[in-house]
Amino acid sequence: MSILASLNTGVSGLRAQGTAMGIIGDNIANAGTTGFKSSRAEFQDVIATNLKGILGGNQIGRGVRVAGVTSIFQQGDLTTSSRDADMAIRGDGFFVLKNPSGNGQISYTRDGSFRFDDKGRLSTSDGQLVQGYKLNDTTGKIEGDVDEVTFSSNTIPAMGTKQIRVDSNLDSRAKINPQPFDLKTADEVADLSSTVRVYDTTGTSRSVDMHFFKTGPQEWSWHASADGAVLQGGEDGTPQEIASGKLTFNDDGKLVKDELINSNVSFRGAKSNQEVDWYFGDAIETRNGTGAQGSTQYGSDSQVFRQIQDGYSGGTLTNFSVDESGTVSGSYSNGITKPLAKIALAKFENNEGLYKLGQNRYQEAVRSGSPTVGEAGTGGRGGLLTKTLENSNVDIASEFVDMIRTQRNFQANAKTVTTSDELLQDIISLKR
Repeated sequence: MSILASLNTGVSGLRAQGTAMGIIGDNIANAGTTGFKSSRAEFQDVIATNLKGILGGNQIGRGVRVAGVTSIFQQGDLTTSSRDADMAIRGDGFFVLKNPSGNGQISYTRDGSFRFDDKGRLSTSDGQLVQGYKLNDTTGKIEGDVDEVTFSSNTIPAMGTKQIRVDSNLDSRAKINPQPFDLKTADEVADLSSTVRVYDTTGTSRSVDMHFFKTGPQEWSWHASADGAVLQGGEDGTPQEIASGKLTFNDDGKLVKDELINSNVSFRGAKSNQEVDWYFGDAIETRNGTGAQGSTQYGSDSQVFRQIQDGYSGGTLTNFSVDESGTVSGSYSNGITKPLAKIALAKFENNEGLYKLGQNRYQEAVRSGSPTVGEAGTGGRGGLLTKTLENSNVDIASEFVDMIRTQRNFQANAKTVTTSDELLQDIISLKR
C-alpha cells in the first residue's frame, strides 16, 4: 500500500510542477504585454496519515499541491511613446473601464494604450470605455460622478472679450494736460498710447487704441477708440470712442480707483453694447485690492508692460495632453487650451486578490476589497504620465531560472514514479 502511495505522491509532484511550468510559460509569453503583472505558483504539502494518534510527528506526507497563484504587482518599467493617448500610472492604482454593452460591467487595468472611438470616447483596443470626471468649462472643477471620458465636440465656439487687463506705469513726473480730449490729436498729445486686441461676440479680432492723459496730480483719464469702419454707425477712416474712464492713485503710487465713465462697445456684425470689464489693477476702493498689482504711478517713464484679454475666435481641436493629476486638456487651433476631463483611478486594499478577466483587465473580488475611486495623486493613488506606457514586469532571466528549477523538480518526481513502478514489478514477480 505504501508503494502505491508513493506513486500518487510522485504524480502529485508532476501535476504541481506542470502547473508551475504553465504559470512560468504564461509569464514569458506576456513579457511584452503592456501593463502585464507576472504570477507565481504557491505550493503546500499534503498530509495523508498519522501513524500514532492525532498529535505528534509520526506523519506521512502524500505529496504536494498548488495552493494558489499569486500575482506580482510590482511596477513595470515606463517607456515613452509617440501617441498622445498612451498613459501610464506611476505608483499604485488602476484605470477604471466600463463595458459599453448592456451589462455595463466595470473592470480595471494597468494597460494605458488607449484611443478615441468614432464617438469621441476614450477607450481600450477592445472597446472598453475609460472612466473619469467631467470638468466645468469655466472653473475647471469636477462636475458630477464618474462617467466616460469623451470629447463630445472637436470645436470650441468663439467668445467675445469680457475683460481687458492693461497693466502700466503712468509717470508721476508728467505734466497735467489741461486740454480736453480730442481723438484727432490724441496720438500727438497723449502721455501714453497703446493698441490692444479685442474680440467681438462673433470671435472677430478688432484693434482698439488706448490713450492716457494726466488730468490731475494723482488722476489720469483713459480713452479707448476704434476706426469707424468696424463700429456700428461709424464712418470709415474716422476714429470713434467706445469707452473711457478715470484712474486715481495715492501718494505711494498705488491704484485707488479705476472708474468706468462710459462704454459702448458695438462692432459691426456683432452684438451691440458688448459688456467689457476694463481692468487696470487691484484698486484699493473699487476692487477691494491692495493697489500694488497692476497699474501704478511711479516716477519712471510711462509704459504698458502687460495686456491681457480673455476673448478668442472659434477653433478646432488640434491636440490634447494629460498631466500627472489626470487632467485631460484640449489644445485648439485658436491657441486656447481648456481642461476637458479628469481620468479616474481606482485603488484596492489587496491588489493580489483581484480576479483576472483576460484582455489585461481585472475584476473586483472578495479578497481584493472594494475599490476607492478618485483623482490621480490623491488617497494613495499614483500619478499619470502621458505618451508613456508601463511595460510588463516579467523578469525573463528570473523566469528562465525558475523554468530550469521546475524542470528538474518535474524530472525528480518522474523518477519517483518510475522507481515505484519498478518496486511494484518486483512485488508482482514474487508471486511467480
